[in-house]
Amino acid sequence: MAYKEPIIEKIYYTIGEVSEMLAESTSLVRFWSNKMDDIIHPAKNRKGNRLFTPRDVETLKILHRLVKEQGMTLDGAHKRLKENKYGENHNLEIIESLKAIKQELLEVKERL
Repeated sequence: MAYKEPIIEKIYYTIGEVSEMLAESTSLVRFWSNKMDDIIHPAKNRKGNRLFTPRDVETLKILHRLVKEQGMTLDGAHKRLKENKYGENHNLEIIESLKAIKQELLEVKERL
């Protein structure tokens, strides 16, 4: 079994890092954080830059999946997140684990 580097989770992510994770523009992430201010609570540093917690990033990933992949409106996704955040969170975990398994299988296929 190959050695894997431990995953280090940051306390805060910048808006640039979050936009890179989502493959979206920083202006879209800023817009979503403004519209979802009751769900997403980024801290701000002295310069006013948004700093997102891992929980905020997780919520933004769920929002991205609902809006961009499932075609929901922003208001519909907001309502879904407020009503059933834990169910959506569980779905996101399943999707991410399946993507990781797929990646590992593709790496095994490449080695064969």
